[in-house]
Amino acid sequence: MSFFIAGTGSALADFNIDNHAFEKILETSDEWITTRTGIKERKFLKSRTLTQLAVRASQNALENAKISKDKIELIICATLQGDYIMPSLACLVQKELGANCPAFDINAACTGFLYSLDLADTYFRAGKADNILVVCADHMSKFLDFSDRSTCVLFGDGAGATVLSKGNSLKYIQITAQGEYKDLYIEGNKNNNPFTQDTAQENYLKMNGQNIFKFAVSTITQDIKNALEKTNLKSQDIKYYLIHQANKRILETAQSFLNESWDKFPTNLQSLGNTSAASIPILLDELNRSGRLQKGDLILLSAFGGGLTAGVAVIEWSY
Repeated sequence: MSFFIAGTGSALADFNIDNHAFEKILETSDEWITTRTGIKERKFLKSRTLTQLAVRASQNALENAKISKDKIELIICATLQGDYIMPSLACLVQKELGANCPAFDINAACTGFLYSLDLADTYFRAGKADNILVVCADHMSKFLDFSDRSTCVLFGDGAGATVLSKGNSLKYIQITAQGEYKDLYIEGNKNNNPFTQDTAQENYLKMNGQNIFKFAVSTITQDIKNALEKTNLKSQDIKYYLIHQANKRILETAQSFLNESWDKFPTNLQSLGNTSAASIPILLDELNRSGRLQKGDLILLSAFGGGLTAGVAVIEWSY
């Protein structure tokens, strides 16, 4: 259709936190967390910034693609928020890379990578770019309430990037949104304007885990079914299913629905937790660099997140 993935990159936060660390601050245990989520540890930013993480992931992707920064004609960053509200994370990445192109952020929560691919597809189809850098980076730990054991154990910080080049490897893509916020949200900070009633305060991620689980399971199963039907593919035609790394039970439900081998559902949530928009591109980079992807392989990407957003894509690996 419009592009192929020319290179991948990722960068992980520098401070490792295992489940036992939460036993010291919460009424929880390694067994409780592992049984319910599949997560054993995650990484938080400590001595590095999200910008540094995003830049490193981007540099790795450019090196993997063997493409110079001068060839990049657009930078899209998917993030909840960079190190600054303004300027955008994309602009800071552009500056650090020394690229000379437009750059902007988008926010589709954990579905950010799929939304970025869909947006890039539009640019390629319009003939406005031959090479686009997509960077997904989130500093989730700064949004967490560490007195809430149901949410703070789930997330980690990280960045993943891909270089997209003009080609025909995108076979299908679909993104959706429901415009719901009550089950998963981070409220914006109140202002301290002396002429209004608002009071400045910090606000943290709130989630109704049961409802989000139901949304995730119903959405990814239907999205995968639609993608296979639209592309006239069978489940066994897909080499790997890259599902947003939120909860092992969700991945197991997708596997059961498709009745495919667990080997086709790669995971890294056990060591990284939920890295939001960075989840799938980090996983993709792991597969690429470990040599598990071969030219001609079909991969299916599926994500869901706040918004409530969702997305699915089928891509043929091209190198």
